[in-house]
Amino acid sequence: MSVAESHSEPPRADPAPAIAELQALLGERLSTAEAVREQHGKDVSYHEGFPPDAVAFAESTEEVAEIVKICARHKTPVIPFGTGTSLEGHIAALRGGISVDVSRMTAILEVNQEDLDCRVQAGVTRKGLNEYLRDSGLFFPIDPGADASLGGMAATRASGTNAVRYGTMRENVLGLTVVTADGRIVRTGGRARKSSAGYDLTRLFVGSEGTLGVITELQLRLYGIPEATSAAVCAFTDLEGAVNTVIATIQLGVPVARIELLDEVQMRACNLYSKLDFPEQPTLFFEFHGTEAGVQEQAETVGALAAEHGGANFQWATRQEDRSQLWQARHDAYWAAKALKPGSEGWATDVCVPISRLAECILATKKDILDSGLLAPIVGHVGDGNFHLVYLLDPDDPTQHDKAEEVNDRMIARALRMGGTCTGEHGIGYGKMQFLQAEHGEAVALMRQVKLSLDPDNIMNPGKMVRT
Repeated sequence: MSVAESHSEPPRADPAPAIAELQALLGERLSTAEAVREQHGKDVSYHEGFPPDAVAFAESTEEVAEIVKICARHKTPVIPFGTGTSLEGHIAALRGGISVDVSRMTAILEVNQEDLDCRVQAGVTRKGLNEYLRDSGLFFPIDPGADASLGGMAATRASGTNAVRYGTMRENVLGLTVVTADGRIVRTGGRARKSSAGYDLTRLFVGSEGTLGVITELQLRLYGIPEATSAAVCAFTDLEGAVNTVIATIQLGVPVARIELLDEVQMRACNLYSKLDFPEQPTLFFEFHGTEAGVQEQAETVGALAAEHGGANFQWATRQEDRSQLWQARHDAYWAAKALKPGSEGWATDVCVPISRLAECILATKKDILDSGLLAPIVGHVGDGNFHLVYLLDPDDPTQHDKAEEVNDRMIARALRMGGTCTGEHGIGYGKMQFLQAEHGEAVALMRQVKLSLDPDNIMNPGKMVRT
């Protein structure tokens, strides 16, 4: 059975009537070109892509609503698309249908400097928003690495390197505008920092991965640019010492902005790819935000903790260009890993565990990698217990995929036993659906009820998150 067959329940609806109506509505902004369809059916992940039957380029919330209404009448699937940078097959059109591309919806609708919030269309990217805010003294901190659309980041509940201090999209989305499966335009939340009014629909749609509706606008929390910022790199004699430094830093309450772990394999990859010259040892990247005095105090505290656990040769980066080079190297870690083994396929995966179990989980996973003979660098946002692997697999050697699946299954089972999750930030898509039941048990049945209540015909990104 193919992936598409295993994730689809009823027979596919004929897309032709919906395409004809959409052509009349959108004209040249509806594309059935093969190259465009292929691009919109495959994300940057290892998972197989499936092209939609057509791609609709929307330019407003009202237009998205009209598109969805047409698709609903013909029971044609709707797959939201932002920039295509997801990692678990989220945008694959497993049952065909219409990809609704919001990348032209790039208006920044309002910025409320005094209240530290803004409202944007879903196609605005995180870099685009921060470029717009640059002269206002404000910034949006959620940084998953890729220049993802903010709508997609909300849909996948993204986080990234700054989450240890600023939280994830869950904490930073104040409200949403969503087009539901029947074409209604619904606004959730608002600008108030707290509310006791009704169900929290904003949190329901954040992380729903397009299975409940299409996010078209977001009200976001902003932050003041810190007075001082400093970054540092510290190499360790072993992986355990690096992870224990992270645990001690968090447990002591140091308000560090970023703590990133790269094992010795990933450091070798980053040195080669990004033209760096750091020791090829387990390494932590730090960043500190605050006042000049606060940053200095944080750095001194963390430096002392690192020294206790085998850390040495702190290298500081206080200039903007040096910090940018450092974090760009971190964000390029996936491509750097792939460059270690030219021609390989990169399967990126992640788990997240309580901080007290982090060392145990990473060390056991590292042992499994070494025992398997696979090449799989480890990198992670370890300040909140989240780490990633990139399995580098020879596409002509199916035994490598089998070994990677075994290591991955063991890692996820281990994380769940420790009270963790099968994914800290990649999401479920169709790539991790098999682990959702093990993590949530009977709650998955409740998720299915919510899905079918809001989307009875299962047209919203079908085959993802929960099977119906």
